Amino acid sequence: MSEPVEPQVIGLIPSRWGSSRFPGKPLHMLADKPLVQHVWERVTRCSSLAAVAIATDDERIRKAAENFGAQVIMTSPDHPSGSDRLAEAVQAFPDATHVVNVQGDEPLIDPVLVDSLAQSLLADPGLSMATAACPIADKNDFDNPNVVKVVLARNGDALYFSRSPLPYPRNAPANPPLRHLGIYAYRRDFLENYVRWEPTPLEKTESLEQLRALENGARIRVILTEHDGVGVDTPEQAVLVEQIILNNLA
Repeated sequence: MSEPVEPQVIGLIPSRWGSSRFPGKPLHMLADKPLVQHVWERVTRCSSLAAVAIATDDERIRKAAENFGAQVIMTSPDHPSGSDRLAEAVQAFPDATHVVNVQGDEPLIDPVLVDSLAQSLLADPGLSMATAACPIADKNDFDNPNVVKVVLARNGDALYFSRSPLPYPRNAPANPPLRHLGIYAYRRDFLENYVRWEPTPLEKTESLEQLRALENGARIRVILTEHDGVGVDTPEQAVLVEQIILNNLA
């Protein structure tokens, strides 16, 4: 009889050079450090992760990351999504049973949130994925298709994600609508199967990759947080995030 596998969670930070709105974003300097270094430093504060690595296909990012002490996994430049890059990178960790995907443009990511995602998967073997959401305070965000919304079942699992207003406010909602935050944790075996599946109809309609999981019957637990996931998509946002970092250091 084989010994039970000891759960091991790792954190991976996908980071790529190419960005239509902000080329070279991972190495953009914020408060005297590359953007991706801020992400890595925050994730290394987590107590639930056995290892943290940056997954990239770019030599410039690799050299910079190794200079500030990060482990780097080089991946193919041809992956169609971050999940595919993640599935390749996790092969460097044969003992990993779960993986948390932290976006490389989230220099203010909350380590407590990352730990909560990891712990939610470890606590429930029936879960395939976990992600996060926060309340939407600005009505403009509710109507903005670039802000993804999510609705939940009573047990905290995702029912649906959409770029449209969700739920439609025909009656006054009892709770504020929720904005989906782009951080994911996966059971390793699920991730490796997930990237082999064909894109699904709702996924293609909404252009939301996580709908592929729901359409295939997977459970996605959603952790609620007040952390609003301030990311960096443009040079203008980088200026604002740098000011937040500097204010916190003051």
